[in-house]
Amino acid sequence: MKVLVAYATRHGATRGIAQRIGQRLESHGLVVEVRPVREVRGMAVADCDAFVIGAAAYFFHWMDETTTFVRRHAPLLASRPVWLFSSGPLGTDATDPQGRDQRETAEPKEFAELAALIHPRGRSIFFGAYDPTQPPSGMMERLTRMLPAARDGLPAGDFRDWAEIDAWADGIATELLEPATRSH
Repeated sequence: MKVLVAYATRHGATRGIAQRIGQRLESHGLVVEVRPVREVRGMAVADCDAFVIGAAAYFFHWMDETTTFVRRHAPLLASRPVWLFSSGPLGTDATDPQGRDQRETAEPKEFAELAALIHPRGRSIFFGAYDPTQPPSGMMERLTRMLPAARDGLPAGDFRDWAEIDAWADGIATELLEPATRSH
């Protein structure tokens, strides 16, 4: 079984998550290809049996290139096992100052539309990473960094929970390798 793990990233944190998912799936004996979404165009998507698709979320939106990829391949993706993930929330608190679950509030607005199109078997929001020494990417990031309240309010560090990511990937592998037991 061939699994494509496709991702989009601005600063590399989502790439790290995608690579970790790919390594974990391979450790279960699956054939895995991990690629940036923008490089998948030349690849035979139809040759893949399953997909894990992820991107960073900025300002409550998934990166455009990933949303475009899912929309473009929606008929095929709807016929195969698919999982979606996003990275984005920062820090170690499960809830924000208003008491809301950070993962729920960070879910990209596109997830509802894409779920209706392709019916993913699962989706997850992972905490991301933020290095303020990296140059901003995109106009909104540049503008945000100019505002002291926004700039100083972002916790710096790597908040990815590798054990959680591993467990999620293990669940995907189990579902792909034991489909008969999952449907009974």
